[in-house]
Amino acid sequence: VQLQASGGGLVQAGGSLRLSCAASGFTFDDYAIGWFRQAPGSEREGVACIRSPDDSFYYKDSAKGRFTISSDNAKNTVYLQMNSLKPEDTAVYYCAAVTPKVCSNWYPHYAYWGQGTRVTVSS
Repeated sequence: VQLQASGGGLVQAGGSLRLSCAASGFTFDDYAIGWFRQAPGSEREGVACIRSPDDSFYYKDSAKGRFTISSDNAKNTVYLQMNSLKPEDTAVYYCAAVTPKVCSNWYPHYAYWGQGTRVTVSS
């Protein structure tokens, strides 16, 4: 099982980024994919999770309405579109996978993790 997160970078407040999580080595349809983030000195926190293109969850009130999780099953890829970014969104963002397809914002729930991609939002 491999998860490759990408798309992070440095952006000004109010800008946008789209993170990608490319999955390989497992049957994509059998897994829920979650996005987490971890800021310096903070615990890893759940941002969003998707079980199918029509079934997703958002765990951060601050992200609702600004972040959108989506999946392209043909490409085995999950995306996190982040708009109206704020300095407090600065963190390393990780994608994670779990089977059976049960979403959770509790990070130990997930068995497989990508390496993380860093997002820095300047004010």
